[in-house]
Order: sequence, then C-alpha cells, then structure tokens
Amino acid sequence: MNAQKISPLVAVIATGGTIASKRGADGASTPSLRGEDLLALVPQVNARLQPIDLMSKDSASLTLADMQRVSDIVRQQLDDPAIAGVVVLHGTDAMEETALLVHLQHATDKPVVFTGAQFTADHPHADGPANLALAIETAMDQDNADRGVLVSFGGRLLPAWGVYKRSTDEPDAFRSARSIGHVESPRLSTPVAGVRVDIVAIYPGCDATHIRASLDAGTDGIVLAALGSGNANPGIIEAVRRCTDTGVPVIVSSRVPDGRLVASYGGGGGGHDLAAAGAVHAHTLRPSQARILLAALIAARSPAERISQAFSDCR
Repeated sequence: MNAQKISPLVAVIATGGTIASKRGADGASTPSLRGEDLLALVPQVNARLQPIDLMSKDSASLTLADMQRVSDIVRQQLDDPAIAGVVVLHGTDAMEETALLVHLQHATDKPVVFTGAQFTADHPHADGPANLALAIETAMDQDNADRGVLVSFGGRLLPAWGVYKRSTDEPDAFRSARSIGHVESPRLSTPVAGVRVDIVAIYPGCDATHIRASLDAGTDGIVLAALGSGNANPGIIEAVRRCTDTGVPVIVSSRVPDGRLVASYGGGGGGHDLAAAGAVHAHTLRPSQARILLAALIAARSPAERISQAFSDCR
C-alpha cells in the first residue's frame, strides 16, 4: 500500500503525432513508436506508468470520430480506481481540438494532461521526453484534478479552454487566447462522431461561396474565421441570415490569435451586423476550438440560448 502511495499509477495514452515519429529514408516523418518506446525515453519519474496504444496518426488526419475515441478511452481511465491521472500523447496540429472535446465531455476528478512534441523522437533536440516527464508529474499532482483538462508543453501548463498552437517550429508552442481565469464550461457528453461543422475563412473581398457550399453539403453548423474582433462584409451578412432562417447555427471567431471578440462594428458587415443576422460571437475560442464546442452543442441538441451562453464563456 505504501508503495502505491509513493508511486501512483498514471495511464499514458499514445495516439501518434510528432512525439511518436521518426524520419524515414525518404525524409518523411511518420508515427512509428509505441507507448512503451516513448516511456523508455522519459527521465526518471516517481510513478508507475501504464501505456495504452490507442492509434498511431498524425493529428492533421484525425476526424471527430477519432477524437471521440480519445475521449472515450480517457473516460475509461478516469473510471478505473487504480489510475491516479491520465496523460494523452497527441500531435500538436489538432491537440487543442481533442483536449477541448475531452474537457467538455468529462467532469475530471483526476488530472488529465495532453502533451506532445515539436521535434521528432530522433531529432537532436527532441523535446518529447521532457514534455512527457512534466506531463506525468502534472498528472500525479491531485491538486490539478479540479482544473479541467490541461495542456503541458514547453514548460507551460495551460487550460484546454482557449488554448491554441502559436508556433510551427518553437518548442514553446502553445498559448491561451486570453487570460480569463477558470471557466465553468458546459458538460456535453453526447458523442460528436457524425456531426459536421465547417470552418469558413473570411478575408477582404470574399463572397459567400463557401458558406453556400457548406449548406449544400448538409453541414450542421458553421464557424467563421472572421477578421479582427469578429467582422465580415455585407455579402457574408446575407448568407448568415440564410443560415439562421434554415436553422444552421453560425459562430463568429477570428483569424487573430489573441483577445476578446466583441460584436461592436456596424457598417453593413461588422460584428454587430453579424449578431443581428443571428450569428453568435465566440468571446474567447478561436476557430479550431469553436468548431469542437459547436459540434458538441449540436450533438446534445442544444437550443440557441444555450449555444449563445456557451460561447460567452458561460458567464
């Protein structure tokens, strides 16, 4: 019993990504290491580790169904009384999406920590082992249990809500969209596999072609990667009105990485006009995470009022 108290059991779920990748003879990096291989590279930690090989994918290839698989296996580990904490090894391209989905679907009574790497396992400056070691230490600390899902990367510890990847080539790769403290996010446990939410880029001079294409493809919801604090143009406003009339929710996010989004500008195409047309501004979440939250809300058959509340950081 004393040994178990000294050395808690941490589940380490391997899903692929750069942390599990090596460069092949053709110069391409692909996931090739199993969980046990990765744990063998970790500096000494005072924990017993249970590797779980779930999948071996680059996170750019993940579907919502794949992300749901990750969320489901995390739930299994949380339900296991022998497990003290959970670490998920994940590709950085979509880490912010899967981390948020897990955060939304599970009330965590044990630490859940996502991590990965910017450099492959065979890179001379491989950052995976140090990231994994810190993630394991974080998962061992029960004081982190009530903080929701966390992302541990490059020496930083960030909440899943609002996290985004800021750099493609620096080891300190993640930041939060803005400092908002603890967010009482909704619990949305309905599986998201099968839900379609599209992200549409807004840029100067754009038209509504991509919004119309999404509607024609049968999308369940749309996220606008809008300009500035959440702005577009008159043509997009008209398309948003059509979405509202047909019951397709539209969320306004921004291509700007940091700062609060507000529906303040008019002029026929600003954020105020988008809101008047029925769109909801995501006050914090950027397009990648706004898509995940909207998919989870749609899966739960949430009414418009609940969708609006969720994206206002639930205040």
